[in-house]
Amino acid sequence: MKITIISVGKIKEKYLKDAIAEYAKRLSKYCKLELIEVADEKTPDNAGETVEMQIRDKEGDRIARYIKPDSYVIALAIDGKMLTSEGLSEKINSLGIRGQSHITFIIGGSIGLSQTILSAADYHLSFSKMTFPHQLMRVILLEQIYRSYRIIQGEPYHK
Repeated sequence: MKITIISVGKIKEKYLKDAIAEYAKRLSKYCKLELIEVADEKTPDNAGETVEMQIRDKEGDRIARYIKPDSYVIALAIDGKMLTSEGLSEKINSLGIRGQSHITFIIGGSIGLSQTILSAADYHLSFSKMTFPHQLMRVILLEQIYRSYRIIQGEPYHK
């Protein structure tokens, strides 16, 4: 299975880069992982809804260039469906069983994803009603994908 993670913004912090590299290394045993970063837009302080929508649309256009037509797209969205770790592993496993060989996860920027990307996604996944820094979400998502593969393989990791 191929897993692609498309995310908005660049990781600057070394500790996050190190964590991402560690999970990418661990996941290499289970899947082909591709990490894609697209540029984020500067959001002015006190930006109105129109400006925020334009920013999300620009970032969405950048994201859309990397979405493959044969990929199952999962957008991370605060109002998406919340799953347990077992539920995410079942989702990934069932997609593989159905013959879906490519899953793309999308992490938006600080003000979220464009409506175009959300509409194009096959599934909306929420990790919480809380807001997390989008850079940290990459680490959390990678850890959960790794945990999912450990669960699928019946390997000890999940507690």
